[in-house]
Amino acid sequence: MIKNTSKLNILFVFILLFSLSLSAQETKKIYLSGKDFENPVKWEFMCTDGNNSKKWTTINVPSNWELEGFGEYTYGRWYKELNQDEPSKEEGFYKYKFNIPEDYKGKNITIVFGGAMTDTEVKINGKSAGDIHQGGFYEFKYNITSLLNYGGENLLEAHVSKHSSNNSVNAAERKTDWWLFGGIYRPVWLEVSPESYIEHVAIDAKMDGSLRADLNLVNVPKNSVVEASISPINGDGNFKSITIPLKNDSDFQTIEAKWENVKPWNPESPNLYSLSLSLKNNGLTLHTSKTRIGFRTIEFQKKDGIYVNGKKIIMKGINRHTIWPESGRSTTKAISVLDVNLIKDMNMNAVRGHYPGDEHFLDVCDSLGLFVLNEVAGWQNGYDTKTGTKLIKETVQRDVNHPSVIIWDHGNEGGWNYEIDHVFHGYDPQKRIVIHPWADFNGWDTHHYPTYLTGMHRFNNGENVFLPTEFMHGTYDNGIGAGLEDFWKRYKQSPLFAGGFMWAMLDEAVLRTDWTGEQKYDSKGNLAADGVLGPHREKEGSFFTVKEVWSPIQFQPKRITSKFDGSFLISNEYIYTNLNKCKLAYKVLKANNSILYTDAKAEVIASNPIKIESIEPGETRKIQFDIPENFFEGDWLEITANDKHGREIYTWSWPIHRASYFAKKFIEKNEVKKSAKATKVGDEVLLKSKEVSMKFDVKTGEIISIENKKGNVPFANGPRPIGMKAQVENISTEETDSAAICNIKYSGGIHSAKWTLFNDGRLKMEMVVLKNAGSNNGFDGAFFEGEINKFGITFDFPEEGVEGIKFIGNGPYHVWKNRIKGTEFGLWQKDYNNTITGESFENLVYPEFKGYHANFVAGNLKTQTGDYKFFSENDNLFLRLFTPDLPKYAVSKTFPQPEFPGGNISFMYEIPAMRAFKPLEHQGPESQPTNIRIKSGDDGIPMTLWFDFRNN
Repeated sequence: MIKNTSKLNILFVFILLFSLSLSAQETKKIYLSGKDFENPVKWEFMCTDGNNSKKWTTINVPSNWELEGFGEYTYGRWYKELNQDEPSKEEGFYKYKFNIPEDYKGKNITIVFGGAMTDTEVKINGKSAGDIHQGGFYEFKYNITSLLNYGGENLLEAHVSKHSSNNSVNAAERKTDWWLFGGIYRPVWLEVSPESYIEHVAIDAKMDGSLRADLNLVNVPKNSVVEASISPINGDGNFKSITIPLKNDSDFQTIEAKWENVKPWNPESPNLYSLSLSLKNNGLTLHTSKTRIGFRTIEFQKKDGIYVNGKKIIMKGINRHTIWPESGRSTTKAISVLDVNLIKDMNMNAVRGHYPGDEHFLDVCDSLGLFVLNEVAGWQNGYDTKTGTKLIKETVQRDVNHPSVIIWDHGNEGGWNYEIDHVFHGYDPQKRIVIHPWADFNGWDTHHYPTYLTGMHRFNNGENVFLPTEFMHGTYDNGIGAGLEDFWKRYKQSPLFAGGFMWAMLDEAVLRTDWTGEQKYDSKGNLAADGVLGPHREKEGSFFTVKEVWSPIQFQPKRITSKFDGSFLISNEYIYTNLNKCKLAYKVLKANNSILYTDAKAEVIASNPIKIESIEPGETRKIQFDIPENFFEGDWLEITANDKHGREIYTWSWPIHRASYFAKKFIEKNEVKKSAKATKVGDEVLLKSKEVSMKFDVKTGEIISIENKKGNVPFANGPRPIGMKAQVENISTEETDSAAICNIKYSGGIHSAKWTLFNDGRLKMEMVVLKNAGSNNGFDGAFFEGEINKFGITFDFPEEGVEGIKFIGNGPYHVWKNRIKGTEFGLWQKDYNNTITGESFENLVYPEFKGYHANFVAGNLKTQTGDYKFFSENDNLFLRLFTPDLPKYAVSKTFPQPEFPGGNISFMYEIPAMRAFKPLEHQGPESQPTNIRIKSGDDGIPMTLWFDFRNN
């Protein structure tokens, strides 16, 4: 028994030693810093200027030192809009001690900095590790094998200068429209490799399973081979190993291999493999290099388009800064996962940045599926040739194997150097194209912020592939979603369109550790508040607009009527995926009659999956579901689509009935025997019931006051016309068994209004506008044929004391004329807030309360003095709730919201559009003002509203 145990122990030790030997064949990664800002390591530190300077202390690594309380905050537009002197030239001195085991002798040891801003000098044990590195967004490394004390302690010193001694670096990275930080903000680690090893691998893996890899080798013995193998990540499949002999006379070699039945990578099916390359000699494994890859074939066809795996692509993209409010440019993989998921949730398939992002961000783009435009920095100025050559090399060598990276960007808006464009291809076996963002360069037109009518042989009649790398600028609540549908429809009409990238994903705000008082998050006013998301990734209204407009499933317009047969036409706007891989399901929802008067929610009365037959990319076909027997008992229909991975694509909704049906259903009706009365005394008309009384001004036709049993109802001074003129011609009263009535005849834009106060206190307004308007007492009929961006009626109502609203209509976000998409019909409830999009970072509550709300049917405005209900019998009516506050901290030209009409609560048929960076006249049809022509014999435009101001 002891003998057997001894044999087992010997076997166990052998297996352990063998496994350790196997792991030793790979390069070890040993962190000297923390892996991210949430798990840092403290180093000794001194900052030369600004806060907490000129004294040795400690600092978290990785971090930007400003967010740790050192130095000064600097925004890159200090020299322009901010009109500031050149910022301080802080320097940071770091020290860190670490031990190296004795048995590391004979190995190759490299120290790697993931990123440090901006010039970095590195010493090991008092000796220089190499040239000072210049450039703040790049991974750099030094071989320090000969500088180390083996079996003892070692001293790492890093001298980091926020301001570079190289003027071209400062021009490229520090005269920019972004935050400037200092410090070692990405991890620092050692790479420990055996004496003979594969130093670097650059692959070109095609969709057919063929692979070409450029290898940089160190100390490789003669007669060595590389054994190549692949294994699926999160997938099935067994693939044979392939042995490739190496030449005996070169440290740079190219190998080739091919495997059958690989699954190609694309954003809709991001299939990944682990590529293992084992360097062997005489049967002994010297080193194993592992790289995560995707097999995909890219073709760049000038005057045609970009093809990935044989399919012409359209990129639905956005620009992203690497930033977190509490840590600056020092982030985590969890933030990368969050951001890529948010991008995918908007139905995007591509992303671009102004500099190389964290490698873990690219890892997530690989695994979740995004096309990436990987950019060498140079915001509007380029690097000099020597520096730029080095930084391009560092960028390509780090990122070359990511299948998500399909294009190299060389700078931005003039920030390039033509002399070094060729350097990208020197390190990239895939020879991905190099573009100059915003320029029409080498067959690729990346024009920034094109107008809707951009032409002059550039887009509509151009010859080059069109892919604007910036459009739909999102300052504050501007752009991004506003006008997107127009631009996108027009762009897609061109066979030369390859997609576009909106500016930008995030409001680039940071937590000021040097500020006290209320405003602690800083986006430099409007300069950095460009996102469709807040700084902590709060979703603005445009998020959902983009989600719907860029949905790969598009529903043709449909109105549900009594003839509805359960059918819809849908289009497949995927590149690779058949819609039968997705899931559709419907719900029929019903709201009870008293839903606005109680806390009740809508009830699902029917639901089922919807079968999708084969619908290939680019096809439009009919889907249909069997209508349940109780379908028309419901109030609205919802259809939800999920992709093949389970991610929600979008949820669409349609009202099953018209607005007049809902008004009659939801307004509470009581039986009251006491008749309402109508009297006219002097310049006032009084309508009085048991529950409610109201006074009108005879001269203006406006409400003077309303009273209920609790007292004053603060709804008054209306209806006042918006977008038209009107004056009272005459006013009369009448009484019936069930109501008191005030009839008002107008001249001008309003034809007539009939106010009916029912015995139970319900109030109804039946208005007709623009009926034979041109003949009304001298009002100029041409007034109604001009441009109109606001049209309706308005009332005064105090904002103070408002607590929230529960409403039925499109929600929950407010809308603009050119940003209706992204809101859906249903029952919504939201609390009062005063959010200023792009600014209220200390209390950024979404959805915003104020603004225009589309397709309003019914609502209960909750206030401290009571609940007030409004109902519409007209479809497609907008409810205006108060006026959003204007931004307070803008520092340059702003793009404020359109002017709101007078009053506080308005009912409107036309609302203004929101500009998208450029004036509205540069945008598409849905952004333009309307005009109205009224002809003799027209019935006019009805507006029928109900009001419930009773004490309930």
